[in-house]
Amino acid sequence: MEAPPTYNATSLPGYSGSKLSFILHQAIDRSAERYADRPAFRFLDTTLSYAELVERANKLAWVLADAGIKQGDRVGIFLHKSLESPVAVYGIMKAGAAYVPLDPAAPASRLRKTIQHCGIRCLISHVQKQQDILDLLGAGTPLECVIGLDVIDQPGIRSLDWDCLEAAPGDRAPDSGVVEQDLAYIMYTSGSTGIPKGIMHTHASGLSYARMAAETYGITHEDRLSNHSPLHFDMSTLDYFSGPLRGACTVIIPEAYTKLPASLSTLMEKERLTIWYSVPFALIQLLLRGLVEEHDLGTLRWVLFGGEPFPPKHLHALRRLWPRARFSNVYGPAEVNQCTYYHVPVDEPESDMPLPVGRVWPNAEGLVVDDKDQVVACGESGELLVRTPTMMRGYWQQPELNEQVFYRRPAAGGTSDIFYRTGDLVQDRGDGILMFLGRKDRQVKIRGYRIELDEVESVLAAHEQVEEAAAYVVAGSEDSETIQAAVILKNRQDGITDELRQHCAQQLPWYAVPESIWLRESFPRTTSGKIDRRVLRGHAIERQRAEAML
Repeated sequence: MEAPPTYNATSLPGYSGSKLSFILHQAIDRSAERYADRPAFRFLDTTLSYAELVERANKLAWVLADAGIKQGDRVGIFLHKSLESPVAVYGIMKAGAAYVPLDPAAPASRLRKTIQHCGIRCLISHVQKQQDILDLLGAGTPLECVIGLDVIDQPGIRSLDWDCLEAAPGDRAPDSGVVEQDLAYIMYTSGSTGIPKGIMHTHASGLSYARMAAETYGITHEDRLSNHSPLHFDMSTLDYFSGPLRGACTVIIPEAYTKLPASLSTLMEKERLTIWYSVPFALIQLLLRGLVEEHDLGTLRWVLFGGEPFPPKHLHALRRLWPRARFSNVYGPAEVNQCTYYHVPVDEPESDMPLPVGRVWPNAEGLVVDDKDQVVACGESGELLVRTPTMMRGYWQQPELNEQVFYRRPAAGGTSDIFYRTGDLVQDRGDGILMFLGRKDRQVKIRGYRIELDEVESVLAAHEQVEEAAAYVVAGSEDSETIQAAVILKNRQDGITDELRQHCAQQLPWYAVPESIWLRESFPRTTSGKIDRRVLRGHAIERQRAEAML
């Protein structure tokens, strides 16, 4: 391993004692001034105070600067949940770069596409991911540096372990020249063409979300936030941005606990959480398998959920178990962070009716339009368009897609108001409260994860034995949904369904791999000859019911 660099903060190029404008990473600096010794993040009984977070983030920023990272660069985060995660997030931003969280469980081929597409030259990781990183390297990779490994035997790749931070200055970060309109992070999600989409957020959009969420849910330095989501999932921004903005403590949930509801409820009680945010599926698992009735979770004051519908019967059961907590349904694609909320009234009677997605945030404007972009009458259904300071800049290196997803309304002075087309169909029930009706396209959400069914079909169709493929969603157990697929083969062969699922697992994230694959001789067709997926899905449901009765 090569020796870590040495530093003299005042003599390093780019150093300046001047203060930056208020951008995302200044949140931890200001909280450190007020709450230096208070916990910023906790993980497995270990605490990182605000003073320690600032110091380590500053050190990492200098290490990145020494590695050649500059304003506008993209730096990948390839970590399992840990206290290194917030250090990486804020260290990268303090270096002037944008952080790109990578799914630590994604197949190497998918991660390689993301690294190449985003031009990631530096990766922040850990020794436990060393073999995974070796699998990522190869022809065409732009990677030049990995921070977090002891040594990597690969020509042209520089590696530094976490101890390299010790020699770097921690009292200040390098002057990156970043302003609020610069990129802060890029979050990748499923793309219909098979190439993941990189959602670009600036310091301005991330900070606008942090402020709005902190205000809406009354976050203070006394709060203890937690979130079921990994860093590459957009829900993580509440903990990582809004929490530090108000000096709150974020408790990072270890991955193992997310799969063990009984252990999770024990941890929630032990950490005395006050705010919880997750997809409904996580709360349903807690309710059914977490033994929550045996734990004192009376410190919970607000339970936020979103990403998918919450079956009313489970919501009512949780409200009875946690009567002192507020419950809110939150909505917003990752492209706009969050844009609506619905605070469930404390005295609202139990009902089987689905919850609204609520009203648009005060700092946002929503339009409900028809296929010709004309605003529909109140009570009619249409696509929701959103104009908000929390909105993304666009998709990374996809100018044609950017033209499609933004709607421009003429404004005064020859300018335009820019709205994001959510693709979601809604209906204003008459009081400004919106009801979610479905999607315009074939994007679905499973446990809060966005999945393009076209991408699943594209991966299946790429297999040499597949002639044609179709993917669809059917109801699963415990009020969840699952992805299933049907294929027409060129030639029948034994064991092909297992081979096809393995093929998908090598290209898709785990949550997008079809649970089952149905071999068919033909597909139902529309009059134009296209696959009639609605009829096919109906056939699949009938088949599933028949098999359940055997």
